[in-house]
Amino acid sequence: MELLSLAAITIGLTLVFEFVNGFHDSSNSIATIVATKVLSPVKAVAWAAIFNFAGIYLSQAVAATIGKGIIDQSLIVKEGALLLFSAVVGAIAWDLITWWFKIPTSSSHALVGGLIGAGGAVAGVNAIVWSGTLKTILFIVVSPLVGMGAAFLIAAGVMRLGRNHSRTSLNGWFRRLQLASSAFLSYAHGSNDSQKGMGIITMVLLIGSTDTTFKVQDWVMLACGIAISVGTFFGGWRIVQTMATRVTKLEPYQGFSAESGAAIMLSLTASLGIPVSTTHTISGGIMGVGATRRLSAVRWGVGRRIVIAWILTIPAAATISGALFLVLHALGV
Repeated sequence: MELLSLAAITIGLTLVFEFVNGFHDSSNSIATIVATKVLSPVKAVAWAAIFNFAGIYLSQAVAATIGKGIIDQSLIVKEGALLLFSAVVGAIAWDLITWWFKIPTSSSHALVGGLIGAGGAVAGVNAIVWSGTLKTILFIVVSPLVGMGAAFLIAAGVMRLGRNHSRTSLNGWFRRLQLASSAFLSYAHGSNDSQKGMGIITMVLLIGSTDTTFKVQDWVMLACGIAISVGTFFGGWRIVQTMATRVTKLEPYQGFSAESGAAIMLSLTASLGIPVSTTHTISGGIMGVGATRRLSAVRWGVGRRIVIAWILTIPAAATISGALFLVLHALGV
């Protein structure tokens, strides 16, 4: 297959990945606001889609990490678009598998796994840029814990400040405030997750180019922002059911706390160039606010199933992408 054709297909698939990312991860942005009945599902996804798109302008640091900080750039130059094609297909495949089984996993880490698998098929462990990869893997643990801790503290603070007010009055205020916290979370989601596709497309454009400067072009930003926003609008309802109802029962002040804690974490990591999972972070936030009532208020069995999927994501996506690369390479693609 000609380089130009495969590059065009890879760019198209990357936009499909961003669409699937938004479709799969819409649960992150709207689960709490749907669970607390502040907005209907349709209004919630429209609200989230708007702020997902706005988030593309926050930073390009995560795009640079995906493009340069996971696998050796020289391998991409050597193997061309085939490596990136295999990585994106591996990520999409794992996203769709987990969507089917209603498991909220990380599209971000699926893409990281896809890159590692395709790169590893070429050069083994020598393909990996350990500084960026280990940082990403570390935050699989750090991001949900920080999201949980931040949400717990915010919820506990709200409960203390509102202890002289009725629960009905308190939730009345936070039904309105949750619109802002949900918008903040969607903005943070867009700022982090849309950059993954930007990083891949920018690397495709650099293949065969004499200018190797990593800079995301405006049209790439817009295309990725539109793709993830449209995906969010159509929504991954199978996963919303798990996130919104099965982890713990939420009230508006808890939804506000979970969203705010997760959004703070996501905005910080986007600025630092760390590709973390919105799914992991908001899952931790939901568990954190549930634990303010009592530990038994959280359905830890559901949480355990989610965590197992987190652990499997990178190796599973890597296996799919690595196998695909080897097959296509053997066929002379």
